[in-house]
Amino acid sequence: MTISFTKYHGLGNDFILIDNRHQSQPILTPEQAIKLCDRNFGIGADGVIFALPGEEQADYTMRIFNSDGSEPEMCGNGIRCLAKFIAELENNNKTKYNICTGAGLIVPELQVDGQVTVDMGQPRLLASEIPTTLSNPDEKVVAQSLEVAGKSWSVTCVSMGNPHCITFVEDVSAIDLAKIGPEFEHHPVFPERTNTEFIQVISPKYVKMRVWERGAGATLACGTGACASVVAGVLTQNNERLVTVELPGGCLDIEWSTTDQKIYMTGPAEKVFTGVIDESVIN
Repeated sequence: MTISFTKYHGLGNDFILIDNRHQSQPILTPEQAIKLCDRNFGIGADGVIFALPGEEQADYTMRIFNSDGSEPEMCGNGIRCLAKFIAELENNNKTKYNICTGAGLIVPELQVDGQVTVDMGQPRLLASEIPTTLSNPDEKVVAQSLEVAGKSWSVTCVSMGNPHCITFVEDVSAIDLAKIGPEFEHHPVFPERTNTEFIQVISPKYVKMRVWERGAGATLACGTGACASVVAGVLTQNNERLVTVELPGGCLDIEWSTTDQKIYMTGPAEKVFTGVIDESVIN
């Protein structure tokens, strides 16, 4: 049996997209996804995304397996890629989709300039929602001290449906992600592990970010992480509510609206190539 796929990336955060509309469960296992994501023996990607039938009156359901086989609740760059993929599958004039994810209903909208704007919903700020044991369950985690690798870090925690730990630093290029990232991800105060964002403030409207993603490691971009970082910056008075976030793979425009308190993310999603997988390769 063969499986068709399309490769997309959002600012270098790359994914294998699979048309899974014929059934409600992913056609590949997490173990098979690991093989596909291998950059030497597979296609190479940060994750595999499945376009499944809609649930709860949504147009589609999104499932994603990370390159380590784990399943995150949502992926900001990934859902922009999924929106472009769905538009290609449908081949009509529709530009806005309601997509059911593990983080709730997410609404991406294709723009005329090729960008995709995503209504990411409202951030979740209580310790129990992250989740983390850094504070009492019904309290926010803002500029809390956290010991990691023998150093005290000031961290702010935000959930965008998935957990994020944000810390502001003088120079993001000086961070040894490969060394410090896993220490944050697997810290015992994060029972479901965490994504970690290191932020350098250039101005109240422009920040630089590097990220260690839970289940994927150092990536060129993280959409939910950029959203969470802007929220953290507002809470700590480091940045304004409308911010350009520069990642290694490019820039995202993030707005934390004052009217509905939702986060709106705008950025690119680029098709790379299409192909066919021989199932014998991943079994």
